Order: sequence, then structure tokens, then C-alpha cells
Amino acid sequence: MTAIESIGLTKHYSRGKIKALTDFNVSVEKGSIFSLLGPNGAGKTTLFRLLLGIALPTKGEGTILGKNIIDPEARKNVGYLSEDHRLPGYLNGEQFLYYYGKMSGVSNYDLSQKIPVLLKKVKLDDRKSLKLKKYSKGMLQRLGTAQALINDPEIIFLDEPTDGIDPIGRIEIREILLDLKKDGKTIFINSHLLSEVERISDEIAILKQGVLIKKGKTSDFLESTGRYHISVEQEKINSLIEIFKRRNIDHEIMENGFSAAISGTKELNDLIDDIRKERIDIENVEHLKNSLEDYFIKVLK
Repeated sequence: MTAIESIGLTKHYSRGKIKALTDFNVSVEKGSIFSLLGPNGAGKTTLFRLLLGIALPTKGEGTILGKNIIDPEARKNVGYLSEDHRLPGYLNGEQFLYYYGKMSGVSNYDLSQKIPVLLKKVKLDDRKSLKLKKYSKGMLQRLGTAQALINDPEIIFLDEPTDGIDPIGRIEIREILLDLKKDGKTIFINSHLLSEVERISDEIAILKQGVLIKKGKTSDFLESTGRYHISVEQEKINSLIEIFKRRNIDHEIMENGFSAAISGTKELNDLIDDIRKERIDIENVEHLKNSLEDYFIKVLK
């Protein structure tokens, strides 16, 4: 089932002089994690605003769970964490979630059950009575994530969810998002942290100057380099040089083994057989691929 769909979504300002987003088409399957990438000013936040009804499109249309994005009913099952959000410093964490929960129409009883669970989920249960003005940037970001979940939404829009969070905090947010996916939630992420996106996304789209330039499964962005890294005992590396020469293999000796250009499975297996004949133990074989960051930089040049 399709959770989010846009057809030709366009947003131009100043009588068409500023093209924030042009003819954007996307379909996001329910229960998946979809990530939107692009440099600053690419149109990522504009797309979020259009899908959430915060801004009206110049042309085009979109749906959330089958309802038109201009219909307020489309946002009933949505949670949203905005980029660089501002939270009222005079409230504490528990009060903040209660306030937003009431605005989302959640009953007092449900809030009494949900708030402790969400605070524990984002590792803020021991800071629930602390005023938000004393929260760090990472703590505010985690609390914002809890706020996006307060109404138990089916679809969650997260604009830079790990911004300002330390590496351990990013791992915790990642685990939360993967758990939400297991629960059948659909997650739409706008992020600059490509390594995090690569780890959790089912599909990715890249925007450049308001135009969609690539969309596909995450694996589509991780291109093979045609090389393998083979780890062997350090003291045995030099004895492999003759094998490489005999097989005319382009290779590079490395600290914990070597990398070699291999044309296919048969050549890889033949090389491994030759190495084993020399009584050299192979510790690991890794097919090297370009990272999402490599691909991102290449297409945006």
C-alpha cells in the first residue's frame, strides 16, 4: 500500500523566479524508511511543507494514506519533527509532551501511559522534570523525536532527526527508527548524515536545485568498485606478490591484507585457491563498494 505519493508537486516563489521545487514525483510504500537527500537549498524542507499542508503547491498534487495533502484529515495520522525547532524553555520534558499530546487530541489517560514510555525510549526519563532551557541540543532533538510519536502516528516526517546528536545518540535514534519500522510505521527522513541514511533506508531520493535527479533502493546507490579486500596474516603478504604477477592482477598491498581488481566470481575463487595452496590463511573477503557519500558527491558535482 502507498503511504505517501506526490505527482508533479511544484513550488515556485516570486512569480516563478525562485523554483524551490519542480515536478516532484515520488511514491513511498507503507512500512518503509524513505530518505530525502540534497545540499542546502535543494528543496527538501519545501517538499516536507507541501506534504504536510504548511505550504500550498504552485501546481501538482499529493496524498497521505490516500487523502489529499490539502485536506486536514490527511494529517491525523502524521507525526512531524521540524528542522531547528524551538521548544518553550519554561516547560519541562514531561509538560512539553503533555502539551503537544493534547494539541494532537490524545486523552489524558493515554498521555499518562505514553509519556513515560516515550521519555524512556529517547533516554530522557531521568530528565523529565528538567526545564527545556537547560536541555542540550541533542536532548532537545531526542525530545522532539518523542513529540513526533506522541499521537502514535502511522507516518512520521523527520527533518534532520540526528542533527546535534553525538554518535551514541545517533545509534539510539537509529534503533528507535528501526523499531518503528518493525511496528509498521512509515518514516520519511530529510537528513545530511549520509552514513546514517545508508544504514537504515529502504529507498532514497536525491534533490538538486528543486529537481529530483535520482530515486531508488539504497542498494542502487552503492555501486561496486570491482575490487575485493582480502585480509591475510601480515607476515605472509609479501609471498603473494608472485601470485599477483602470474595472474596479472591489479592489486594494492595494505596493512591488513590487500585489495585486488577481480573480474568475477570465478577469478576470485581461483585467486583464493592459489593463496590457500601457499598455506596462507584468509581471515576475511570483502567486496568493496562505493558509499552513499561517494555517489552523492559524484551526482552533485
